[in-house]
Amino acid sequence: MSYEELQIQYDKLNIQEMDLSEVNGLKGLCFNGNIAIDKGTTQTEKACVLAEELGHYHTSIGDILDLTDVSNRKQEYRARLWGYNKQIGLSGLIQGYEARCRNRYELARHLNVTEEFLQDALDCYRAKYGIFAEVDNYVIFFEPSLFVYEKL
Repeated sequence: MSYEELQIQYDKLNIQEMDLSEVNGLKGLCFNGNIAIDKGTTQTEKACVLAEELGHYHTSIGDILDLTDVSNRKQEYRARLWGYNKQIGLSGLIQGYEARCRNRYELARHLNVTEEFLQDALDCYRAKYGIFAEVDNYVIFFEPSLFVYEKL
């Protein structure tokens, strides 16, 4: 989803763009149903950041900025996974295959995400599912590189 589509879908939340450059390099922040997005990024990057912050809205409790705490790291993981599934998901990888995306750059453009977000999602999916995942008539391989195979 584009940044604008996410904003429309979650129009009941207070989503604001602001300068976050002085806040430990954060690109987004979710606090009590309010979401701040760094205004100094591209629309595609804003969509990725907003998806993760929406993940925090749906899955996180309290202040989790201290990532030395195991509980906070688990909440961060859940929020990121929520964001990856919102923007990409296994179905998005299949859609990219069906759209004949030939590389990560084309797939990221097709899904309207950054290449870094796509790679982080693939790494997360690899950790969650293992070497491959099966969805309907497809097998998605995460190693040695992304490959989608349609079962006959």
